[in-house]
Amino acid sequence: MASLLRATATWGHFPWRGYCSRIKQGKLGEDFVQALRAVVGSPHVSTAAAVLQQHGHDESMHRCQPPDAVVWPQNVEQVSRLAALCYGHGVPIIPFGTGTGLEGGVCAVQGGVCFNLTHMDRILALNPEDFSVVVEPGVTRKALNTHLRGTGLWFPVDPGADASLCGMAATGASGTNAVRYGTIRDNVLNLEVVLPGGQLLHTAGRGRHYRKSAAGYNLTGLFVGSEGTLGLITAATLRLHPAPEATVAATCAFPSVQAAVDSTVHILQAAVPVARIEFLDEVMMDACIRYSKLDCSVAPTLFLEFHGSQQALVEQVQRTEEITQANGAFHFSWAKEAEERSQLWAARHNAWYAALALRPGCKGYATDVCVPISRLPEILVQTKEDLKASGLTGTIVGHVGDGNFHCILLVDPEDTEELGRLEAFACQLGRRALALHGTCTGEHGIGLGKRQLLQEEVGAVGIETMRQLKAMLDPRGLMNPGKVL
Repeated sequence: MASLLRATATWGHFPWRGYCSRIKQGKLGEDFVQALRAVVGSPHVSTAAAVLQQHGHDESMHRCQPPDAVVWPQNVEQVSRLAALCYGHGVPIIPFGTGTGLEGGVCAVQGGVCFNLTHMDRILALNPEDFSVVVEPGVTRKALNTHLRGTGLWFPVDPGADASLCGMAATGASGTNAVRYGTIRDNVLNLEVVLPGGQLLHTAGRGRHYRKSAAGYNLTGLFVGSEGTLGLITAATLRLHPAPEATVAATCAFPSVQAAVDSTVHILQAAVPVARIEFLDEVMMDACIRYSKLDCSVAPTLFLEFHGSQQALVEQVQRTEEITQANGAFHFSWAKEAEERSQLWAARHNAWYAALALRPGCKGYATDVCVPISRLPEILVQTKEDLKASGLTGTIVGHVGDGNFHCILLVDPEDTEELGRLEAFACQLGRRALALHGTCTGEHGIGLGKRQLLQEEVGAVGIETMRQLKAMLDPRGLMNPGKVL
């Protein structure tokens, strides 16, 4: 016991994640578990089967692969001691936030210790004059914006789920506001990271929260989107934005997918500073109308939102209406009141649940790609045709203002033939995006499911460079093994 304390690329569709794998890569010894308890206290360590299963999967279709133990560190010092303990004994480390990921990023493919960071939920510093805030990994997007009420500031990156902010940084998250405010990558100023051996790194220097720098390598950018494979993010310094003076939202329906996405391109080319512009195909709209009781047409539809002064909004609304009407838009409806806007965006954020209701008893699978804006009409129209040809039940919804969209597919997990069609469709979609100079994922990440597509995207030299970076920071390959590479 004392010696322990001193030492401080397949898809996986089969079986479905509802089945929890019983094949364990290794079993932690009782002395090691006692060493974990000595660091964080017995109440903050669990080896209970139900707890392990809960931490062995996210919201994706990947099968549950539980860790051997779960720990809840209370501060960065404990994270550092736990990491050193695990690394010194060759035990894999799996970071865990809210479990809302979509690519199997929390699956413990080699067993190990899951670090649940949700108890570290403090807002460490707020600098209103500098438009920045420092948060621990247990702070969620909604919790931060609640804390910011009355300051005139907000954090706009909104992936839909109430994800942890450090988890969003780890996965390179995005969301509905990215077209105006950027992705999480554009809004992270500094990270505190516990490296695999327990060392503490501040990627931009301790306490620094500047807007720009030409000093050395961009270590912050290296860890954003690293999916827990390089270290554990224990604090993030984030960029805040002024809360808009006024907000207006709208929906407009179109006669075709082509007309809707053409309008998107034209709005952006006209330099209308739209805050959100979301596309929902007619299948998704039908599902949302039923699920969220919307008064809209069953047709390809854009959801839009504008932020600014009252005078600026009048100009933005007028220009947008002209563009959409030129592309055949109908059932154009503006939502000016907060309650109306909330209902509209709640329906958009509940699209996943609305889609699941289309085929009760089946499971949902979501995949995303991103392409240059100019290629968006082409790939969306082609994807619609591919979806019809596949015979799968599915919808298309996306943050089309930055070329990013999702397919939500409903499948019977017991039907191997249908699962095969699902895999073929998803691979084809990823490769279509790559052929159009896009990426196989705009915001979900690589995780377990897109490792082959990543190789095709960045090429042999790119993959080898990533492997060398991984080997330098994690020479034993214990940080969230099996993900990304």
